[in-house]
Amino acid sequence: MAHLALSVARSLRVAAVGSLRYSSVWAHVKEGPPDPILGVTEAFKRDTSPLKMNLGVGAYRDDNNKPYVLGCVKKAEQALLAADKEYLPISGDAAFTKLSAELAFGEQSPALKNGQVTTVQTISGTGALRVATAFLSRFFTFPTPSKDIYFPNPTWGNHLPISKDSGLTPLKYRYFDAATCGLDFAGAKTDIAALPKGSVVVFHACAHNPTGVDPSASQWAELSALVKDRQLFPFFDMAYQGFASGDINADAVGLRKFVADGHKLLVTQSYAKNMGLYGERVGALSLVCESPAEAKAVESQLKILIRPMYSNPPVHGARIVAKILGTPELRDEWLREVKAMADRIKLMRTMLVDCLKKEGSTRNWSHITNQIGMFCFTGLTEPQVEKLTKDFHVYLTKDGRVSVAGITSKNVSHLAKGIHAVTK
Repeated sequence: MAHLALSVARSLRVAAVGSLRYSSVWAHVKEGPPDPILGVTEAFKRDTSPLKMNLGVGAYRDDNNKPYVLGCVKKAEQALLAADKEYLPISGDAAFTKLSAELAFGEQSPALKNGQVTTVQTISGTGALRVATAFLSRFFTFPTPSKDIYFPNPTWGNHLPISKDSGLTPLKYRYFDAATCGLDFAGAKTDIAALPKGSVVVFHACAHNPTGVDPSASQWAELSALVKDRQLFPFFDMAYQGFASGDINADAVGLRKFVADGHKLLVTQSYAKNMGLYGERVGALSLVCESPAEAKAVESQLKILIRPMYSNPPVHGARIVAKILGTPELRDEWLREVKAMADRIKLMRTMLVDCLKKEGSTRNWSHITNQIGMFCFTGLTEPQVEKLTKDFHVYLTKDGRVSVAGITSKNVSHLAKGIHAVTK
């Protein structure tokens, strides 16, 4: 009888182990929501209409709606064919980081000349943001236990999860005026003035995503004074330098004003848009510190953060950027090409407004040409966006954001016809 009981117990144990083996470890994991922008692209791909337009993805297209590889990039790659594929240091390619800092702050920046800036290469702008927020979470003295970080409302969608994943609490200050499709400068100043002293406040350096609405030079000066008065820490996200206005210096006027006014700050950079290096994932993170010794200490801790994240950054894209920025002929060619891309986007804005008028629209569309950069916040409501997609095969995000880079001289009239139809 005892032998039988022992045998039954063994069988039960084996059955239990078998049950554990064959039940999924990940059964509790629920399917997450699709990315809103990638969802737009998937819907676009399923559409068989010859009139379809994808205005959701933030990637430059030429006037034939084709991806564009810059001539200077092709030449730089040719020059790099014999380069090795060795690991980079944790902080990245030294020539790349030096030239990136000079691009952001200006070659004659006293902060650079005084050794106050430390720069590390990152995995594009997203990687720069991730390292920056992780560094803040670990070392910044926040005025609140929740480690609040303040973004303009609205802001790039990825800012919020990046911050949360670094242990920060993203909050917002007023920025966009829906009534005018312009800057709510008074609201922004009021909200920023009310932030707890010592808070982190984020600014888009140029070509604000998703609105395309930027402060003027005089407004940047006011913001700098306000941030200094409130003893806030400025965090600049600069993903479009040169691509916004076509002028690398004009696009850095806000950042450089803050630095000239003595702010200690950080800035993230991306070369996805302004050099068309989307898939190369090339970016940088710079911090302006009090002294060379402080900059050295900060860099050491950035490297400690980066090492377990991704060990070191990719080599090819950084070498392309360094080759272009470090070779006068290629740099000049790049400046011409990035201006040409910016100018084409400006032209599409003008053409869209002209076509809307030709369609008979009497609405004020001046915000389309007043905004700057790749994106335009059209002011379309979600129902209007849905109708535009359903009736005219135009795909964009539900908030009415349009990637102007997807507009061409061949499809702009169709877009205007659709917008007029859903807004009249």
